[in-house]
Amino acid sequence: MKITDARFIKSSYTTDQLPPQIYPEYAFIGRSNVGKSSLINMLVGRKNLAKISSTPGKTRSINHFLINDNWYLVDLPGYGYARVSKKDRQIWRKLIFDYLRNRKSLMVLFVLIDARLEPQKNDLEFINSLGKYRVPFIIVFTKADKISKNKLVHNVTLFKKAMLRDWEELPEMVITSAVTSQGRDQLLEIISSLNQDFDAFGRKQIKVKKEGKND
Repeated sequence: MKITDARFIKSSYTTDQLPPQIYPEYAFIGRSNVGKSSLINMLVGRKNLAKISSTPGKTRSINHFLINDNWYLVDLPGYGYARVSKKDRQIWRKLIFDYLRNRKSLMVLFVLIDARLEPQKNDLEFINSLGKYRVPFIIVFTKADKISKNKLVHNVTLFKKAMLRDWEELPEMVITSAVTSQGRDQLLEIISSLNQDFDAFGRKQIKVKKEGKND
């Protein structure tokens, strides 16, 4: 897929403010400092489409970007911000899951995981919540250029093992780097393929979570 046009459409602070569901949507989410804005900018080939900030929790709304006039890239508020009040975390969580559970045009959620780190509890808890609500998702490891190949393989392997404690089957996983553009073609190919199957009443099937665990 070639990105020829990418533009900001709107920010929504409640699900009532979301744009009409006329295009397939691909949402991105991750913890603080996971490199979400950098990855989005790399993916669409724009330097400042998604604003990069050193302040954790900067994204406080659901932000829609229209790509090539035929699909939405959706930048979601993150999770796991230690410096954000409990009240704000609850508000963001409700907004995020209201969107994820009810947005019929959402094709898949890209969950960003920092490849430099071994499995983090809040990442795994968030992913298990996706299983509870049957939200389709793909794991995207970021910042692959920041560590050695051996360390990358080690951390990804640990993450897979951690997931298999609660999941019968692993989701698709993509290794990326906003610096080298690693993974860009793979992500765009996933989106291109799902665009062809877009149906406002259908979603990609989620992997099956093991019954009775973390429910």
